[in-house]
Amino acid sequence: MTASVRERFAAAAREERPDLAELCLLIGAEADPALDGPVADLAQIELDRLAGLLPYGSTTPQDWAQALRRVLGAGHGFHGTPADYGLLSSSLLQEVLRRRRGLPILLSVVWMEVARRAGAPVHGVGLPGHFVVALGELEPHGAEFGAEFGAEFDNGPAPYVLVDPFDAGRVLSGPDAERLMSGSVGGIRSGTGAGGRAMAAPAPADTLDIVRRVLNNIRAWAAPRPERLPVQLWTLDLTLLLPRHPARLRYERAQVLVQMGDFLGGAAEMEEYAEVIGSFDPETAATIRTQARAARARLN
Repeated sequence: MTASVRERFAAAAREERPDLAELCLLIGAEADPALDGPVADLAQIELDRLAGLLPYGSTTPQDWAQALRRVLGAGHGFHGTPADYGLLSSSLLQEVLRRRRGLPILLSVVWMEVARRAGAPVHGVGLPGHFVVALGELEPHGAEFGAEFGAEFDNGPAPYVLVDPFDAGRVLSGPDAERLMSGSVGGIRSGTGAGGRAMAAPAPADTLDIVRRVLNNIRAWAAPRPERLPVQLWTLDLTLLLPRHPARLRYERAQVLVQMGDFLGGAAEMEEYAEVIGSFDPETAATIRTQARAARARLN
């Protein structure tokens, strides 16, 4: 018997080194079964093909950044526009590879997967409201950046560059990166650039954190429209299959079930969540139990 998309997703998320492309393709398959099977296989082949177009011999972060920009941005037109935020396809890797358009995080997945296949040191970097890619080593000896990427540092050349795949792979200058990172909490750490000026340096995003962020984006896209409640439900279901997830998502899932008319199922899940939090937050647990009784009453 063939494993379901969700079974495959759960297994892939629990691998010692989860495969980012595979997990993103499984999200696409959950959104649209037509994107599974041969279509997902072709997406992997396309990533391999794009990696094969990168010139041999790139060694520095600057070389990799320019090569990826030429192949993906200029050569194949991968980029994003404000209109892409309104499309579910912008969050599905199969569709992003087909349309060559998408949200910053999915375009970053393309950059990362192509670069990784070609042997480049690459990391995703989550910023407040944006997502970019770092090429090079983020934490070799205390990574840092100066006024312009590529500048000389006290301990040698710049160890990495940041690029913005949403802007076709534009290399970010130091001021660009500082502006994007200034609102980040917990995702940056301080360093000292040339001249002793204190700077911020990014932390690489974990694969499962990237996947969780993709699912959060889809759920946010679906939230304003009642007809998209099924999309909210499956994004919650996939997120709950990840090894790490906030317990409160179970309460959110219960609320979605009630909104979809499954009053008994939603009430049961609310009560289960209330039981979990009752020992340390009895007031909230009591409120949720009241909501569960109200959901059951809607059957009458």
